[in-house]
Amino acid sequence: MSAAVPPVPLVYSEEVREALHEGRAVVALESNVITHGLPYPDNAATARKVEAAVRAGGAVPATVCVDGGAIRVGMTDADIERFASLPGIPKVSSRDLPLVLASGGPGATTVASSLVAAELAGIRWFSSAGIGGVHRGAQETFDVSSDLIQFTRSRVAVVCAGAKMILDLGLTLEYLETHCVPVVAYRSDDFPAFYCRTSGHRAPHRVDDEAVLARAVETHWALGSPTSFLVTTPVREADAIDSAEVDAAIREAVTAAARDGVFGQGLTKYLMRAVDAATDGRSARANMAVLATCAETAGRLAAAHSTTMRSGGTAG
Repeated sequence: MSAAVPPVPLVYSEEVREALHEGRAVVALESNVITHGLPYPDNAATARKVEAAVRAGGAVPATVCVDGGAIRVGMTDADIERFASLPGIPKVSSRDLPLVLASGGPGATTVASSLVAAELAGIRWFSSAGIGGVHRGAQETFDVSSDLIQFTRSRVAVVCAGAKMILDLGLTLEYLETHCVPVVAYRSDDFPAFYCRTSGHRAPHRVDDEAVLARAVETHWALGSPTSFLVTTPVREADAIDSAEVDAAIREAVTAAARDGVFGQGLTKYLMRAVDAATDGRSARANMAVLATCAETAGRLAAAHSTTMRSGGTAG
């Protein structure tokens, strides 16, 4: 007889544990933004601002990380400070979770691994500035983000500002459609492109009413679907970067990359640097604005979802 597989160790912060026990709204957040975003101490300050935005929306933030052989659901202020100031903490996607958990070391979660953790922890909502997608040239490289794969496996509602324009956003939407992942634009007509309010692609659905959106999320899972439910929200107009400006920078960079023989994963980094240079640092400021916008919207939608479920909405 084979040995029983031990349960995945989950360690909740006291605030998150109480909120889940009481049925209050909780929004999961990735810790990758702390370790692989801005330099210290700006990264710690940004993480706190994102958590504050979730609270402003009416929910409890649960920033997820891996440490000491456990998935930690809800980071304390001391945890955030330590992860922000300690160099070399690895980025942990869903494929890396078993190894990092077994080794007992620290790890910062991505979108994909945060979805795994959120579902295990019983958290229905997750917020990220932008998701991964199908990369340009994926027809040859097969470079598709693990975020998209995880959306087909995790029952979590994901709030984001779409995906970056350096990706092939048309193919990204096609992939989500193929795998029956609902994509809904909240109070907008278009699929946004991170710090650009539009990607040039219309969203498959638009919903303006929070209660309708809450019922749609639960009905999706009640119908037996194992997938995530994607909700997009555009960055505020004052914080956005013009999509035509970004697209022009990308087209120029794609031509330069072909000339320099840059392709595959190297192309993604090449294009990101080109956009940063073309926007003269405005993309970094817009990035922070997107994080806060998505987090506040996620908090509001999670709170509306919690209220709707308590009042007898469709149960999953």
